Amino acid sequence: MAQHGNVWRPPVSTAMARRMADHNRFSFHLHATDGKARTGVIRMMRGEIRTPAFMPVGTAATVKAMRPQDVAATGADIILGNTYHLMLRPGAERVARLGGLHSFMRWDKPILTDSGGYQVMSLSALTKISEEGVAFQSHLDGSRHMLSPERSMEIQRLLGSDIVMAFDECTKNGATYDEAAKSMERSMRWALRSRAGFDSGADHAARAALLGIQQGALNRDLRSSSAQQLIEIDFDGYAIGGLAVGEGQEAMFATLDFAPGQLPADKPRYLMGVGKPDDIVGAVERGVDMFDCVLPTRSGRNGQAFTWDGPLNIRNASHAEDQSPLSTDCACPTCAQFSRAYLHHLVRSGEILGAMLMTTHNLHFYQDLMAGLRAAISAGTLTTFAYGFRARYHAR
Repeated sequence: MAQHGNVWRPPVSTAMARRMADHNRFSFHLHATDGKARTGVIRMMRGEIRTPAFMPVGTAATVKAMRPQDVAATGADIILGNTYHLMLRPGAERVARLGGLHSFMRWDKPILTDSGGYQVMSLSALTKISEEGVAFQSHLDGSRHMLSPERSMEIQRLLGSDIVMAFDECTKNGATYDEAAKSMERSMRWALRSRAGFDSGADHAARAALLGIQQGALNRDLRSSSAQQLIEIDFDGYAIGGLAVGEGQEAMFATLDFAPGQLPADKPRYLMGVGKPDDIVGAVERGVDMFDCVLPTRSGRNGQAFTWDGPLNIRNASHAEDQSPLSTDCACPTCAQFSRAYLHHLVRSGEILGAMLMTTHNLHFYQDLMAGLRAAISAGTLTTFAYGFRARYHAR
């Protein structure tokens, strides 16, 4: 590998050259901007992703309580799968033998897989981080594993994902400056190894995309250094990592005031693990293009619905005889057919249908929100849209 300044730059491999020549593999086209906000489209072999985009989370090859066709019917262009969970059960090699993740779960649109690093460090017992990677015990059966940049790329290749995430260390909330700097630099070394591991993937590398992850906690200079190193390595897009980990919305937005602008304007920007509807609106205003979060599905299973008038707890006794829908502004199948009273009964009774109907509504709401943001940016009215959204959402 050749050295450029203080950053290692990988050689241009045959796989990389093939990727660069294949314009159908991955492209990002901006259609309009409004302030820092952008709307556009990512084009991939399995379809287009309209941005700003929200990706429902399909942790274990399923978006919980939803059939794949019903997820698509919400307007979702892409879903997320989880490397950590799938490597442990059913196993990446088994998924590959069964035809890959798309065939396995019957989803024919793009899939993004995360690197597994965050889950390893947040869910596993007895983790040990070294330059090689992260040694950990499975939260399922206590078995021991090593997840490295190379193994993460291999797992995501076996799964057959369309967008692959570089392996990184998610800096813990409250880390000191020195701790954040050390963590960020390790992530940048892992990013380079991820790039090499991805490019060695032959056919998969020729049809998939690789995103790097900016780290640096809440520090402008560390995030600037991270961005510069990632740009030197060269990725198809860039994620903003290390946020939504307990720092609070004010600190997150303060970081997003500068972090997206440190990344290339001609490539998509993905804020990992976000979030609440008002988090998404604020992040879009600051130039973010892609989001994922378990909140709409997890909340739905636990009786919380998201509406334009704010969150609603269907378990509350006030809904027991309410024959109105969850939201009069929603055309989803749940709101079109079922009353709050019925949903209240299902959720309070622990019926599976309750989780299904509540999740269906929440995912429709999130996709309607993204459609509204895209339309407002295109029309140059995002400020008005965002003000109206916040005034109504928080009025309750």
